Amino acid sequence: MSQSDKPQNTSSRNEGEGNRTAARQYNEAQRRFVQSDAVEDKAREAEQALESGEKRELDRAEAIGRRHSHGEDPEVTRKK
Repeated sequence: MSQSDKPQNTSSRNEGEGNRTAARQYNEAQRRFVQSDAVEDKAREAEQALESGEKRELDRAEAIGRRHSHGEDPEVTRKK
């Protein structure tokens, strides 16, 4: 039986990089989150974290992330 003759199990099929199924699921979850009332709550939680003792830990995590970055996306600072 060749590869193309085998039935494919779509739930465990490896789609590799650019996994459309995972992207679709992620996008749907983001859409539901944005449409929920949780956005304002999470924004308040983030603001409180930055005003608390957690700020130092958050700044440290950001610095670690920036060390792994390839720089700021030019679209972020591009003048329109």
